[in-house]
Amino acid sequence: MSRAAPRTGPRARFGPLAAPASASPAPALDVDALLDDRGTEIIVCCGAGGVGKTTTSAALALRAAERGRKVVVLTIDPARRLAQAMGIERLDNTPWPVPGVSGTGALDAMMLDMKRTFDEVVESQATPEKAQQILGNPFYVALSSSFAGTQEYMAMEKLGQIHRQAREDGSFDLIVVDTPPSRSALDFLDAPERLSRFLDGRFIRVLLAPARGPARVMTAGVGLLTGALSKILGTQVLRDMQTFVAAFDTLFGGFRARAESTFALLQADRTAFLVVAAPEPDALREAAYFVERLGEDEMPLAGLVVNRASPAPRGSLSPDEATTLAGRLQQREPGSTAAGLLRLHADRARLVEREAGLRARFAAAHPTVPTVVVPALAGDVHDLDGLRHVGELLSET
Repeated sequence: MSRAAPRTGPRARFGPLAAPASASPAPALDVDALLDDRGTEIIVCCGAGGVGKTTTSAALALRAAERGRKVVVLTIDPARRLAQAMGIERLDNTPWPVPGVSGTGALDAMMLDMKRTFDEVVESQATPEKAQQILGNPFYVALSSSFAGTQEYMAMEKLGQIHRQAREDGSFDLIVVDTPPSRSALDFLDAPERLSRFLDGRFIRVLLAPARGPARVMTAGVGLLTGALSKILGTQVLRDMQTFVAAFDTLFGGFRARAESTFALLQADRTAFLVVAAPEPDALREAAYFVERLGEDEMPLAGLVVNRASPAPRGSLSPDEATTLAGRLQQREPGSTAAGLLRLHADRARLVEREAGLRARFAAAHPTVPTVVVPALAGDVHDLDGLRHVGELLSET
């Protein structure tokens, strides 16, 4: 699997907040063309936390379904807002039909259950006896429930499962993936490599040594290390770990092969990544990191969604003009309501200018990234009508 080394932080390419005077606007992102393209089988939404990624994913999935696609939206975000917005009582590891979808398409929704997905993989790859041995192992229970990176790796597994099943039975022709918040949104790209390093590491090799040969052939160094580990972890814990690693070792090749297959699927033309951001410096810096990282890993980037943009105030007064006029009115009539409204206009206009400058700076650094700007809504999205409205805003180019 060809890949770049994992990155630890965003590059400082985004620059200062002010936009260059000659900056060209970003090309427009045609969302409907993306959704209608039957060659698009997977859309992955990634971005920092709190930028509306879950809502964007659900709105895209609903709009695609109502334009005739058979869609499933998979959320890896631990928040449960997706189920609430779609009117589903619960989300779990199984696709659930979303009621109230118009048109000829269909929409299902599901939430990743990383332990259940891990269990399914073990059950499908091991004999019943070995699967029972692994599933009942205390170390496996801890690994499958809370080990760092397990969620991202199982997201790869689940995506691969859904895509393979859809290819076999035609159940879905579009998968929309809502990724975890913040930098972990791209951790699933690194998950196979991290799991490989863990299971191929020296520590695991030490644990496997007693299982792969009689104790008499173990080196003195290995014997001393396992003795030290017994004192630190306890004999039973170490034995549980050794038993799990020995049983799981024969399955690892299958895990790696499927992860590499899913990674190749993410690089294929049938996949499209959408980076979701807010018109804020930190969120757009994260977006710049995601765009650069996707480019390094040769992932197909469809474009950038900038959510919650401030709507421009009515009127033609500039911020400075409104502030000056407000000052004059305040001198003539202290406490003037008109003066307060003018100051509010000036503040809003400055905010709009600042956000436009941030977007222009991003476009200057990444001039080929198509972009759609979605205005901020007056309230939260909590039902299908709200998601439809967001979908309409996304489709405006």
